[in-house]
Amino acid sequence: MAKILIVDDEPDIVELVSYNLERERFFTTRAHDGETALRKVKIEKPDLLILDLMLPGIGGLDICKKIRANPETSDLPIIMLTAKADEVDKIIGLEIGADDYITKPFSVKELVARVRTVLRRTQEGAKPSVKETFEFNGLSINYVSCSVLVEGCPVTLSPTELKLLFFFTRNPGRVYSRDQILNHVWGDDTFITDRAVDVHIRRLRSQIEKDMDHPQFILTVRGFGYKFADVK
Repeated sequence: MAKILIVDDEPDIVELVSYNLERERFFTTRAHDGETALRKVKIEKPDLLILDLMLPGIGGLDICKKIRANPETSDLPIIMLTAKADEVDKIIGLEIGADDYITKPFSVKELVARVRTVLRRTQEGAKPSVKETFEFNGLSINYVSCSVLVEGCPVTLSPTELKLLFFFTRNPGRVYSRDQILNHVWGDDTFITDRAVDVHIRRLRSQIEKDMDHPQFILTVRGFGYKFADVK
């Protein structure tokens, strides 16, 4: 049974989300401020975090950054919960490592569906592949341990970034449209938009490319989509 930490300073929202997730056989734990959330992440080790953007004390974006910067929690799936509908806030959340976001007011059924999708995506990303490793131009991947090195230095990626990188490196040289990437990486029941694909790829590039303006691994194919470089 997956354990989900719900972080929001509005008790009614925490109660609503907790009640509905537990009805779906998830185990929930709660926090109403940033400090408590970080402590529970460390001690209770949840399988997924539902994180409000606007919190007293440490805000949601800073919590996300701290979680991603800590090797012990860097792969924790995060769904950002926000009252802000501005696309800029959503993009910032995705760029610092959130796996998905949902805007208040929200449908409880949609939130539960997103929780299932993110958890399933994380579990699938952890499955070993037939080919266990990949090497190309200083980029080293171990699909079994989910570890990534660039020029021998470890790189910390979110579950979504890992799955994107795994997908591209298992299919080098092949061009994929944004819709195809959505279907392969997020699945048919995704709530993610085409715009979010660009955000996640930019975030992934920032972690593995030496020069984001002239990438050598994940290449843009104008008018169509993206591909991993040709591997000879």
